[in-house]
Amino acid sequence: MAHTDRTTRRALSREIAGTIGLLTDEHDFRAMRRYRSFAFDDHTAYLLQVEALLKTRASQGTHTAVALFDPEEYAEFCTAAGLDPDAPASRGRFTAELAANGPTVPYDGRPLTELLPVLVDEAVRQATWEYTATLLARLGTCATCGEDLGRAAFTRASHLLRRVLETAPPGNRHLVCSVSGAPETLVAVLHADDEIDGTPHIDEAEALEFTSVLALGLATHSPGGLVMRITTPSGPDRIHGWRLRGYGLEPLTAGEVFDAYCTDIESGDLVAPESNVDYCAPPDLGDDHRSPGHHH
Repeated sequence: MAHTDRTTRRALSREIAGTIGLLTDEHDFRAMRRYRSFAFDDHTAYLLQVEALLKTRASQGTHTAVALFDPEEYAEFCTAAGLDPDAPASRGRFTAELAANGPTVPYDGRPLTELLPVLVDEAVRQATWEYTATLLARLGTCATCGEDLGRAAFTRASHLLRRVLETAPPGNRHLVCSVSGAPETLVAVLHADDEIDGTPHIDEAEALEFTSVLALGLATHSPGGLVMRITTPSGPDRIHGWRLRGYGLEPLTAGEVFDAYCTDIESGDLVAPESNVDYCAPPDLGDDHRSPGHHH
């Protein structure tokens, strides 16, 4: 009977998906060492043990997600929930919260050194999206027509992004949108890879963040730009660019794209152009970038 129970328990444990809250850097790790119940004293050894645990779970057929464990957020969570932060159960509760609401990536057998940057990127992306969504919501409504300005800008940005992708030459597309403003410059990245039938494959979370950043730039008339790099199996990479202007995108000339790419942002010094890259004026979006939408 006991043997049957053990077998059943093992079978059930394979069906329980878990999340591990990971302390990705030395600074965060040191912050957790102030808790006596935190049993690790060396960050490298801690990461090796986490990796061993992930491999074991994977070999047993158990799905595990990895989340970013932020000690400051953890302390705030414990205060708000009235929990003792120096208790493994509290860390478990916080990790469960991360699993439900925070950025996570599934463990897929990759070494942690490769998985950590993916997780950090995911966290940055989610934070950027939450920040832009908050700022768009704060724009309020149009004084003359009562339209929700944030929603209108998001709709406009979605339309522009769709036109950029529809008019782009075939290939794998890597887009970057940057918007300058207080307190910091926002940057969003979008990959649109061609599928067999020629339609672009897009990650929805990336697209949401990218559209939000573009929408914020349009709505606040902030300086900014959009750059698209197209890679094909044969031939050079092509780079197109637009600046945010009015309530739309204004195409950059080939010379302006070249200047933007071959100037060091920090120093203003010239940088050697990449080999096998064409700096091109973009295709016409078929869209009057000055007229539609709000001009508040």
